[in-house]
Amino acid sequence: MIYTETFVLQQLYQWLPPEGVKIVLVLFLSFLIGLEREEHQASTEHYGFGGVRTFPLIGLLGYSISLLSGTQLMPVALGFAVVAAFLWLSYRHKLAQAEAAGVTSEMSGLATYVVGALVYQEHFWIATTISVASMLLLELKTGLENLTRRIAPEEILTFTKFLLLTAVVLPVLPNREFGPFLINPFKTWLVVVAVSAVSYGSYVLQLTTRERGGVIFAAILGGAYSSTATTVVLARRAQHENRPNLFSGCTLVASGMMYLRIIVLVSLFSRSVLALVGVPFAALTALASLGGWLWSRRTDGSSGMVKREYQPANPLELRAAFLFALLFLVMLVATRLASAYLGKVGVYALGALMGLADVDPYIMGMIASAGGTAKLPVAACGILIAAASNNLAKGIYAYTISDRPTGVRSLCLLVALALLGLVPLLWLGP
Repeated sequence: MIYTETFVLQQLYQWLPPEGVKIVLVLFLSFLIGLEREEHQASTEHYGFGGVRTFPLIGLLGYSISLLSGTQLMPVALGFAVVAAFLWLSYRHKLAQAEAAGVTSEMSGLATYVVGALVYQEHFWIATTISVASMLLLELKTGLENLTRRIAPEEILTFTKFLLLTAVVLPVLPNREFGPFLINPFKTWLVVVAVSAVSYGSYVLQLTTRERGGVIFAAILGGAYSSTATTVVLARRAQHENRPNLFSGCTLVASGMMYLRIIVLVSLFSRSVLALVGVPFAALTALASLGGWLWSRRTDGSSGMVKREYQPANPLELRAAFLFALLFLVMLVATRLASAYLGKVGVYALGALMGLADVDPYIMGMIASAGGTAKLPVAACGILIAAASNNLAKGIYAYTISDRPTGVRSLCLLVALALLGLVPLLWLGP
C-alpha cells in the first residue's frame, strides 16, 4: 500500500504542484472524518461539533501552520493548543446541554489537525492511517461499547498479565548463556511466553464461544488448552450423563489436539525437529480428531445434545508462569545430564516419566537441547515417547474417574493412540 500510494503521488506531482497535491490530500482525509461526524450528528438530537466544512478547515490549519513554521515544532504545538482551546469551548457547550457528553468529536478534531501537519512533512502513510483509524473508532462506537460489556473486568487483568509476560519482562532479560548448563534467561522466558500464548489463545476462544457448540467443540478447544485437564473434566461429567461413546470420543479428540499444540510449539523454536515430527503429529491429529468424532456419533444409551460446561482456568497466573519456567529449567538440566551420562535411553526414560505429569516442560527442554547435547533424532524420539506416555496417563485418569463404560472405552482409545504415536520410532530409530 505504501508503494502504491507513493507511486500515485508521484504521478500527481507531474500534473499538479507538490504543495497542491498535499492540500488535496489534506482536504480529502479531513473531509472523510467530517463526513462521518456529520452523519453521526444527523442521527442524534444533541449538539455536535463540526462536520464536512469544519474538519477540512482544521486540517488546512494544521497544514498551513506547518508550512509557515518549516522545521520548527513550537508554532505547530502552539497552533495545536489554540485549536484545543476552541474545542474545549465546544465541549463545555455540549456539557451544558447534556449531562453525559462524549468527547470523541473534539478528539477527532485534534487528530485532523495532526493529519494536516503530517501531510506537510510528507508522512502520507501515517496521515492516512490515522485518518482511517479515527473513522473506524468513531464508526464502531456501538460495537466497541458492546464489547466492553461482554468482557469481564478479570479478563482485562488477564490480558494485562499477558502483556506483562511478553512486553515488559521478556525484553529486559539478558540474551546470553550462563553457567555450565548454558542457561539463557531470554530464551527460557521466551518458552514461557510461547506456551502461555498458545494456552491463552485457546482460553480466549473458549470464553468467546462458551454459549455455542456442544461437548465435542469443548473437547477441541480444551485439548488445545490442556488435554489432560480436559480429559479429567470429561471423565467427571461422564459419571452422570450415560453417554459413554460421546465422552470417550471427545476424550480422544482432546488428545488429538494435543499433537497440534505440540506442532505449534515445535514450529516456533526448531524447524529441524519439526521436520522429523511434524508429519507424524499432523497425521495423529487428523486420525484422533476424525476417529474421536466418528466414535462420538455412535448410538448411546441416551440421545440429545450435551451442552458445554467446562470453563478453563486463567492460564496467565504469574505464579503458574514462574513455576513453568522453573520446571522448564529443571527439565533442561535433566535432559542434558541424561543425554551426557545415560545416553538416549536416559532421555527416553525421562520422557516416559514426564509424560505421566506435565509434558510441556519436557518437550520444550528437548527442543532447546536438540542439535546440541541431544541429537535431533534423539530429541524427536523423546518427544514422541513423552506424548505417548501422556496419552497413557490420560487413559488411566479417564478409567479411574469416569463411569465404567466410558472409562474402559476411553482407556482403549487412548492406548491405541499412544501405540500409534510410537510408530514413527520405527524409522527415526530408538
